[in-house]
Amino acid sequence: MIKEFIEASTALNNKYVAAWKKDGKKVVGYTCSYVPDEIFHAAGILPFRVRGFGATDTTIGDTYFGPFICSLPKCMLQLAGEGKFNFLDGAIITPGCDSMRRLDECWRKAGKDIEGAIPSFFFHYGVPHKYEDYTIKWFTEETRRLIAAVEEHFNVKITDANLKKAISVYNESRRLLDRFEALRTLDEPPFSGEEALAVILAGTTMPREEYNTLLEEFIAQAEKSPGIKNRVRLMLVGSANDDIGLVRVMEGEKALVVADNLCFGSRFYTDQVGENGDPVFELSKRYLGHNDCPRMYGDYQRRLNILEQKVKRAKIDGVVLQNIRFCDLHGAENGIFERDLEAKDIPCMRLEREYGPLVETGRMKMRVDAFIERIQQRREVA
Repeated sequence: MIKEFIEASTALNNKYVAAWKKDGKKVVGYTCSYVPDEIFHAAGILPFRVRGFGATDTTIGDTYFGPFICSLPKCMLQLAGEGKFNFLDGAIITPGCDSMRRLDECWRKAGKDIEGAIPSFFFHYGVPHKYEDYTIKWFTEETRRLIAAVEEHFNVKITDANLKKAISVYNESRRLLDRFEALRTLDEPPFSGEEALAVILAGTTMPREEYNTLLEEFIAQAEKSPGIKNRVRLMLVGSANDDIGLVRVMEGEKALVVADNLCFGSRFYTDQVGENGDPVFELSKRYLGHNDCPRMYGDYQRRLNILEQKVKRAKIDGVVLQNIRFCDLHGAENGIFERDLEAKDIPCMRLEREYGPLVETGRMKMRVDAFIERIQQRREVA
């Protein structure tokens, strides 16, 4: 069962996408979890989270971005320039951070220089930096603008009825993932953090109904499986991570990642979308409000409270606060998290890394192993 999720989470043009395209249906990529998947589901289009996973160098990305920027969008642009995203019929770029905002302009420029590098539908989807009544109203109008552009380009009609059906399907996913999260945080979890990330990532790359079916079967199987014992319990926080191999390196034989606060992880499936009101408004309210991202102004205390609650609920022994190099948002906030969590006697480790082909797994493993040893020494003293 887990092999299905690993394949879907590690292959760009996986078998589900290939089958979808073979049936003559469209695929639209998006770069950030602020984009409502339900819009595309309601249009009969497969929403696909664009990633940089699989890039083997960054020569194209370096050409357009320059050296001093996050390596995640550079890897995305690298894959686009190499034709690895040619299966996409469209792409949605959001200004999640300044590096992602620049991906919009750099990808457009690369599309002029490299034939086939950019899909025919290319849309910039603005996202406010605050969650207030007036920003929800603005974001609702921006979502309507996206819907209108999708309808015009793909010659489809996205009705309120279809949106409500899509919301129901995705809410079912969120309910299933809540059950999945409960299993993950057991005293003896039935699967590793590496496997957990594969399951979550698969949901961003395959048709939702098929995902729900597989996820329900996986949960039923996991509920009957023996648990993993005697591991140091870690929580992974910070910059985007869609590399299950990176979690495998962190876990080794002594640790288990039993919780996370990542946009490629638990952030993207928290909170339901309201099913009774105007579907566009309900989608806009949920997608703007659910995301525990440091790009949102004036919301640090709530994000800290969420981490503390997860630490308590999952019985975390230590928190790994990682960020991609040049990620100003997570790099800055991780320092404050470390200060405030350590003050409450929660062990933390800050780890700066690269994304994709530049990852230094040996150095990372050495740092994490030292952190695990620190936690084990605390246990012995206690």
